Amino acid sequence: MYSLNRAQILGNLTRDVEMRYTPNGQAVASFAIATNRRWKDKDGNNQEQTEFHDIVAWGKIAEILNQYAHKGNKLYIEGRLQTRQWEAQDGAKRTRTEIIVEDFVFISPKGETSDVTSPARSGENEPAAVEKPAAKPPIKKPETASKEDSDEINLDEIPF
Repeated sequence: MYSLNRAQILGNLTRDVEMRYTPNGQAVASFAIATNRRWKDKDGNNQEQTEFHDIVAWGKIAEILNQYAHKGNKLYIEGRLQTRQWEAQDGAKRTRTEIIVEDFVFISPKGETSDVTSPARSGENEPAAVEKPAAKPPIKKPETASKEDSDEINLDEIPF
């Protein structure tokens, strides 16, 4: 018999992506997305409920999200649910259900991000304001592009 483990959510990042690497060099990123549900109760009053979802991305997806996703961005995530258990330092057993990213789409308009970057991203001790580039950088021809340039992702070339 077949089974299906699929999660699809559309919401806002609640914090910047946290990037780590496993001992064998595999990239892993974690962050949370908030989704909202609105409805009217039996008395006609507007109600709202917010859910917070723990998200984990691996490999190249993790690296892309770490580079371009910031707190406040709206993302569509597709993936699978995974529950893991561990014993905390205090001896208590902990359980967490996470969405493991298999695909994603940036929904926020291009260039829209939170008002400031985190110090880790700006490379400075003080947060720096995010500025929109004035013009597109020139595209290098393949024969003159270096190996480092070919690994970079240009958001203008992504078809969504």
